[in-house]
Amino acid sequence: MDKTKVDDMLLEMIEPKIQEINKKFSNKGSLTQDDINTLLLKSQYNHINHLDLKLNEVTESVVKLEQKFINLERRFENLEQKFTNLEQKVTSELKTFEQKMEATINDALNKNMTKLIMIMGAFIALFKIIDKF
Repeated sequence: MDKTKVDDMLLEMIEPKIQEINKKFSNKGSLTQDDINTLLLKSQYNHINHLDLKLNEVTESVVKLEQKFINLERRFENLEQKFTNLEQKVTSELKTFEQKMEATINDALNKNMTKLIMIMGAFIALFKIIDKF
């Protein structure tokens, strides 16, 4: 929290009394309950100001941390999107590869079947020729 005019006014009001108390204490005079209360008030005011400063530091730190988390979250979202794109690409490439392999295997089977039928036909023809002799 930032200091306000009321804070300044409060300090201005008790500062003369604080100086008077300091002189009295330096001269080894005894302090009244009112003097002690004034010192306590000043001490508490300083303590509150210190806590306010620390609170401001913590607040700034939390805001920076939140921003870092937001940036990190965005980076993870980008990374997730990249993985999704990669997965889609790999899946597409795999399907294309499977289709090519299937076509290659079908071609090989067809060629082998054709050769097998031709060879069987040649053997049948050869056996028929041999049978006629």
